[in-house]
Amino acid sequence: MWRRAIAAMVATGLVACTGGKREAPADTSAQEHTVQTSYTTGGPYLFVSNEDGNDVTVINAKTDSVVGTLDPGQRPRGIRVSPDGKKLIVAVSGSPKGGPGVDEKTLPPADRTKDGIAVIDLATGKKEANLPGGLDPEAFAISSDGKTIYVSNEDGGTLTLIDVDARKIAETVKIGSEPEGVQIRPDDKELYVTNEGSGTVSVLDLKSNKIVATIPTGKRPRGIAFTPDSKKAYITNEVGGTVTVIDAQKNKVLKNIKIPGDGAKPMGTAMSPDGTRLYITTGRGGTTAVIDTKADTVVTTFPVGKRPWGIAVSADGKWIYTANGPSNDISVIDAGTNQVVKHIAGGKSPWGIAISK
Repeated sequence: MWRRAIAAMVATGLVACTGGKREAPADTSAQEHTVQTSYTTGGPYLFVSNEDGNDVTVINAKTDSVVGTLDPGQRPRGIRVSPDGKKLIVAVSGSPKGGPGVDEKTLPPADRTKDGIAVIDLATGKKEANLPGGLDPEAFAISSDGKTIYVSNEDGGTLTLIDVDARKIAETVKIGSEPEGVQIRPDDKELYVTNEGSGTVSVLDLKSNKIVATIPTGKRPRGIAFTPDSKKAYITNEVGGTVTVIDAQKNKVLKNIKIPGDGAKPMGTAMSPDGTRLYITTGRGGTTAVIDTKADTVVTTFPVGKRPWGIAVSADGKWIYTANGPSNDISVIDAGTNQVVKHIAGGKSPWGIAISK
């Protein structure tokens, strides 16, 4: 692929430099879109939720080209591919867009008929169901057997458990204030949920569906990532610019890592397949930070785009992708050089990224 050629040029110093710093390749977002309707072969594909565009952009990861657009519903944010690779699951919401510094009294009323968890058949590109997901679904995790979806409800302060086969809510669990990130520990024994308003992580036992621990974090915790061996968890704290490292077996805080950079607000997380590197987007900081998970130290930060939020890593660990909301694009990054090699035009306000197998 041509992007690998550019990456090789970067690695060998053949890309033009200014002031001792390598310049990223020119933005190549203007491109022809080859539209298709099936996404079960010819991949892998990137699926990018566009919060303000009310759609999902589909990108062929082999060619870095946009090949389609999917319609999940209103205000899509959390997004994942089902464990069997056949469905795309997207959290949609009828709550108006707010955020820090926004007076919620000035916002229009929520339309709860728009809340739900959209299920899209990747063989046809069509939405086949909109599962009930509680108030204002934002992020979620899927059980390894694909039978249960765990949804954070920011407006409700709850975690909603969805029975996928029955297409109904199985249980609702009260947790902290303004729950956000949701992630299942790789050993399938516990689930973590970040609570923005409470500054905590709620830990759910997956056998009993009971909260077994509440862990303090930094201010406004957002994303969650586990090491593949289930020994450690990393929580991004937007306010204060830190990452909390947790002993995921004992549910105890080990340390807090300060993320460098002006305006850095740690947001999204993506673990490398081998578990040696954690990649973190910094929102208004405009960068991605890389943490060595053995030493639990930041090894580097590098610019990726405007206010990156969602982030994903390819199955082979060679490529990193970030969703850059204000610039409506996706950065393609060579993980070997930490250089952006391309910007792909997305929809309006890209939020989350999922990668198919």
